[in-house]
Amino acid sequence: MIQADYGSIEVRGAREHTLNDIDVDIPKRRLTVVTGVSGSGKSSLVFDTLAAESQRQLNATFSAFAQNRLPSYGQPDVDRLSHLCAVTVVDQKRLGGGARSTVGTATDIGARLRLIFSRAGRPSAGYSHAFSFNDPQGMCPRCQGLGVVSVVDETQLVDRDRSLDDGALTFPAFGVGQWFWRSYARSGFFDPSVPLREYSDEQWRILMYAEQGELKAPNPDVTSYEGVIARFNRLYLHKEADAFKDKTREAFERIVTRGTCPDCGGTRLAEAARSSLINGRSIADLNAMQADDLVDAIRAIDDPSVAPLVKDAAEQVERLGVLGLGYLSLDRATSTLSGGESQRVKMVRHLGSSLSDLLYVFDEPTVGLHPRDVHRLGELLLELRDKGNTVVVVEHDPEIMVIADHCIDMGPGAGRAGGTVTYEGPYDGLVKSETRTGHGLRAPRVSRDGDAVRTPSGHIRIEQASTHNLRDVTVDLPLGGLTVVTGVAGSGKSSLIRGHLPAVRPDVVMLDQSPVRGSRRSTPATFTGMLDPIRTLFARATGAPAALFSPNSDGACPECQGAGVIFTDLAFMDGVTTVCEVCRGRRFKDEAQQYLVRGRSIADVFEMSVAEALEFFTEKPIRAVLMRLSDVGLDYLTLGQTLTTLSGGERQRLKLAGELVAGGRFYVLDEPTTGLHLADVDHLIALLHRLVDEGNTLVVIEHNLDVVAAADWIIDLGPGAGHDGGKVVFEGTPAALAADGSTHTGAYLARYLTG
Repeated sequence: MIQADYGSIEVRGAREHTLNDIDVDIPKRRLTVVTGVSGSGKSSLVFDTLAAESQRQLNATFSAFAQNRLPSYGQPDVDRLSHLCAVTVVDQKRLGGGARSTVGTATDIGARLRLIFSRAGRPSAGYSHAFSFNDPQGMCPRCQGLGVVSVVDETQLVDRDRSLDDGALTFPAFGVGQWFWRSYARSGFFDPSVPLREYSDEQWRILMYAEQGELKAPNPDVTSYEGVIARFNRLYLHKEADAFKDKTREAFERIVTRGTCPDCGGTRLAEAARSSLINGRSIADLNAMQADDLVDAIRAIDDPSVAPLVKDAAEQVERLGVLGLGYLSLDRATSTLSGGESQRVKMVRHLGSSLSDLLYVFDEPTVGLHPRDVHRLGELLLELRDKGNTVVVVEHDPEIMVIADHCIDMGPGAGRAGGTVTYEGPYDGLVKSETRTGHGLRAPRVSRDGDAVRTPSGHIRIEQASTHNLRDVTVDLPLGGLTVVTGVAGSGKSSLIRGHLPAVRPDVVMLDQSPVRGSRRSTPATFTGMLDPIRTLFARATGAPAALFSPNSDGACPECQGAGVIFTDLAFMDGVTTVCEVCRGRRFKDEAQQYLVRGRSIADVFEMSVAEALEFFTEKPIRAVLMRLSDVGLDYLTLGQTLTTLSGGERQRLKLAGELVAGGRFYVLDEPTTGLHLADVDHLIALLHRLVDEGNTLVVIEHNLDVVAAADWIIDLGPGAGHDGGKVVFEGTPAALAADGSTHTGAYLARYLTG
């Protein structure tokens, strides 16, 4: 425990978003956990005020040239922030970097291994970049360091039974009337009305394979001729499918097939790098090992010339295991990681840093972690603190709260009912407090058993599942109940349910962790489709066109185009967002606001909370959506609130509300407690039981022990992660799982239920 008083970061008069002019002190060189229900103002305080101002002031120290290339942070609405530190934000944004980014490149462990092999590998392949698949010297020449090769399926690109005039070229850019199509149909090489099957061998070669500049077309209007395959390969083959719009993406995915590169076997590396060995293993072999095994393989490298590098690399890989990521390999693409996995991968780099006196801000780092791994994460947060840093964590997990030096509880409610500090002090005081967090921490814990467990109406069987690390798993999923699939991260839960259930139950509705897509104009009303019946109601009641009642159509304020705000780009200075002076932030032009239904305008409706809208609307289609929003605990959101202002937990529940419809459906929810406060979890559990009682079947992939205890049936996977997992280690009721206690989940559930 730190004894000395290092002062505090002082926040005075914070009003960002829903913050209610609050004052709060955050002790330096301590671990502070910020708690509170979803929407209570945690993110507004920690990220939008504290971190944003620190980043803004730090960026202001750079030259104008550099500032123009750095992220822009507006000045938060706060009277004063004193004694700020330079901030590092470790959030849940998924790691980018494209097809060339892996766990090894994102953590710098890969760079350490390259140095080790450049010095100790035999035969030597050269300097460290000769072992990099992102460098021309180290990449496989055939796949260019991607590990996969793309091949065009000619039968999908060209329909030989059609003529050029009839659309024989199926890729949209080559469609009838397009510029590329004219270069073939009007070239003079072919009769465009003749089916391609009747072409001579030479005509077929010219159409498909002629290289750019090889031939001059008979028609002088066609200035540059190039065969279909040659042109497609040059312009499109090496692009990612996501680079195209929907119709073109579908065509691209139909035409282009991808497979493991036969030259490098998917390792991405050139022959010289693959042939250089240490202890009989290449760098490709080490990259493919899961982290739990890789630690020993690195430590076995006994060469004095690389001893410091070996020690450093082994410690970094070991941290992956400590963070619950021991099942990952260094060659795992970062694009395949979840938000929680991405955040913990980022942590590896920071935990190895020798910097001190920094402000580290974490956004729910326990997301996706089994209880077994949460306490190890807590130890690493304390390690960061003990290096002399200030650590602030937005978190709902009691295991992280209990180790905090200081707790700040936001509330008392959410949205307009939140934004105040309801408690400051040690964890012991938080447990005894009358806040919603305090009540949640003191709540009794029980598991379902006996008569409380529902009798299934049937079963759905998944047989011999073997995707990824699954070992010929066969399970029966009960119908008409709540089944929770548990196990440590990497044990095979998602592989089993998301990978195999749709094959045996095609009508299953998957609610996964993919982010809610939306721009500054997207709102709960537009996302859920509720705006359409609202516009129809206003149109029928007033006789005006429905488009007049949309801020994205004819009803938009002409000054801000329906955004409600004006964004001013100040070039080398921070951009400024101001409320539109014409519509006063209400989005709609005056004409739209003049039409009233029951005394309220469309702008008034956009400013209603879900709870207020339920009192206002009597129409069934509108009320059905509002009731779902209320069911998932979002009754405080306004219908016109932009999705970009919602927290992660709020967005997840908005997605849930948009998908759930009562009556005989089969749903899979992937960690629905992400971002939820203890009180919100209780609300969610009540909703899950209500949905089952309405005739639905629910399968929930989850770590939260409250949800596990509330299940009718448990399927526990393990015993470990990666190649140590992939088996069903328990099936039964929550009470039986706790009594068994032989699995990681069972042991922690038993401990949790006994307090």
